[in-house]
Amino acid sequence: METPEWFRDALATPCSTYEVESGGARIAVRAWGPEDAPGVVLVHGGAAHSRWWDHIAPMLGAEYRIIAVDLSGHGDSGRRPAYELSCWAREVVDAVAAARMAPRPVVVGHSMGGWVALTVGAEHDGAVGGVVVIDSPVRERSPEEVAAASRRAFGPLRTYADREGALARFHTVPEQEGNLPFVMRHVAACSLRDTGRGWTWKFDPAIFAQSRPRPEMLGRVVSRVALLRAERGLVTPEIGAQMYELLGRAAPVIELPLAGHHPMLDQPLSLITAIRTLCADWEHSAPRLRCV
Repeated sequence: METPEWFRDALATPCSTYEVESGGARIAVRAWGPEDAPGVVLVHGGAAHSRWWDHIAPMLGAEYRIIAVDLSGHGDSGRRPAYELSCWAREVVDAVAAARMAPRPVVVGHSMGGWVALTVGAEHDGAVGGVVVIDSPVRERSPEEVAAASRRAFGPLRTYADREGALARFHTVPEQEGNLPFVMRHVAACSLRDTGRGWTWKFDPAIFAQSRPRPEMLGRVVSRVALLRAERGLVTPEIGAQMYELLGRAAPVIELPLAGHHPMLDQPLSLITAIRTLCADWEHSAPRLRCV
């Protein structure tokens, strides 16, 4: 498949990088857009990294200040002896504080990153203006956790003799059909690091030992929330309905047509449209009161 112009233009959009210290760990951040503009924060899923958003962030609108964070244990950030959702949420807040964006940005999280975004909304409400959760089923273990526990994936990191051999092994968990080859190539290439003795993945396998959020946590989220449910993903209509109830019947549940669990890989334009629509609406509307 030919790489489309919109994708090439997105990757060519100027991007700056910076680092923040959060709880003793170095956190890497990528940033787009003008300083002091309304903010959007992008949080990746388990074993992923900020560059999964390289083709998404520039398409969200030039009027936004957008950052994508490498959570500790992921990407180019430092590692910790142990990982917790609260710690990752603090990393997001610390990255926002250094981002030179307008107060109370919208935090967008995918899969495990959705749990992190919800934790930010529950524990740091004053720091965010809203939370968008992408296919993050709160009542189940993530597919990454299941694969790690069953040792089907995410075990001790293997070192590959050559880069191409490593890239050939890259795949998503869960597997999904319809991923765009040009997106997959870019994400895979940015997932590797050169150890000097070969190539290996950037994530720390210990990230999957972190605790999962309990459904009751949704009742503690004070900020406004929207749930993006991938049609072919993990949040079934039943799980979406349960999360809607736990969020006080005030969070819209929006289906991304034909999308798998990783919509930035198979349906990026639909995902971009959904995030842009929510951000535009939230700039001009008041949140609906929760049902209690």
